Amino acid sequence: MNTGSPGMATSKRDHLVDTALALFKEHGFHATGVDRILEASGVARMTLYNNFKSKDELILAALRRQDELFRNELMRQVESREETPLHRLLAIFDVISEGASRPGFCGCTFINACAEYSDLESPAHALAGEHKRLLNAYISELARDAGAEDPERIAQDLSILIDGAMVGAQVTGDAGAVARAKSIAETLLEASLGAPR
Repeated sequence: MNTGSPGMATSKRDHLVDTALALFKEHGFHATGVDRILEASGVARMTLYNNFKSKDELILAALRRQDELFRNELMRQVESREETPLHRLLAIFDVISEGASRPGFCGCTFINACAEYSDLESPAHALAGEHKRLLNAYISELARDAGAEDPERIAQDLSILIDGAMVGAQVTGDAGAVARAKSIAETLLEASLGAPR
């Protein structure tokens, strides 16, 4: 009877996904080969292929992990900082700014995935799109709770600002792009919701 093996297998799988995710974020999806992932993770090739049929499956697992980590941390941070939905909408930019200020910031993993997998039918591209839809749903919910007449429109507008700020911070190395995006968001929300500056 092998009571420890399911947890061990899960642990190795999770470690493999986390290692692959870190490498994909830093070096890109196409540029990161299986051998590099195996070397960095210390996991045997057989373990990789027992858990994933291909590198593409591992990429999807890494993107799912990033979606889970990013959205859970964003919501936790936003909701612990501010009480009102209106201020929580702006706090999103503060959380993004802190992430963009960290050493080694490589931009939005999902924007990067779409750049590498430009075909809209690609599973990686589709998964990135689902991440954006889920993020928009959270922003839309905050906007609705803040009294917006068209919360979906506000969510779309803020998402464009967030994406633009993350790309700007990645390209220039200047996290100040996020602060500028927040300033634009304040103006937008003030016009539509009466958000205080």
